[in-house]
Amino acid sequence: MTSRALAVTGATGRLGGRVARRLAAAGVPQRLVVRDAARAPDLPGASVAVAEYGDAAAARAALDGVGTLFMVSASESPHRAAEHRSFVDAAVAAGVERIVYVSFYGAAPDATFTHARLHHETEEHLRSTGLATVMLRDNLYLDFMTALVGDDGVIRGPAGDGRVSAVAQDDIADAAVAILQDPAGHDGRVYDLTGPEELTLTEVAGILGAHLGRQVRYVEESVEEAYASRAHYGAPDWEVDAWVSTYTAIAAGEMAGVSPDVPELTGHPGTTLAELLARG
Repeated sequence: MTSRALAVTGATGRLGGRVARRLAAAGVPQRLVVRDAARAPDLPGASVAVAEYGDAAAARAALDGVGTLFMVSASESPHRAAEHRSFVDAAVAAGVERIVYVSFYGAAPDATFTHARLHHETEEHLRSTGLATVMLRDNLYLDFMTALVGDDGVIRGPAGDGRVSAVAQDDIADAAVAILQDPAGHDGRVYDLTGPEELTLTEVAGILGAHLGRQVRYVEESVEEAYASRAHYGAPDWEVDAWVSTYTAIAAGEMAGVSPDVPELTGHPGTTLAELLARG
């Protein structure tokens, strides 16, 4: 490990919290950069600094003396890309040497999934800084597959017969911690973090139904139907675009493919959907 501090963002959330707890269990000192100090986990060897991504002055102060920064992406919002740029620039100004960034699978300027385009933009900004970088391109979270099921036991969306290689958050955290304990050896790398299987939503529905003990099925929608069926939520256009493009990206084949990176980084196989459900 570098003698400079290791900072972890997102420690009050699902992924950053997993990473922070694993680092603490391994005896790795860390600085938790959070928006609300009262919500920061109380972990051995961890200090707390308060900063929001869009507050450049606070971020620069919070990152002073940091060598490696684990950067979980900001909460989804219309200002997310600008907040990322501001935080990255603050890291540069603070003298951070390396950023391990949680990106998205297939990040590209022409990606179907809207957030994959945003992550590409952040990746490009990171590279432009001259800092050492490590990109963790996570597929969809396996942990959220149950949330796709409506109250009527139906998964609806324009995904066709496309496949998704969703990844468990525990596996992402294990991979991240393996990198953060020896980060220099990973500089410049882009890792695709997927599960060990690529499933159609029909197959996902079958696995979920077997676990829940009731019928779950996938019903194909057209893109127009997908927008119409989500209109009652009253969500802003950018958010509905993200919801629908999750499915169209699956249909386009952009969520498919099984990468060896999780087992190679962690030393254990990735988690299947059935295994994750069985853990409760």
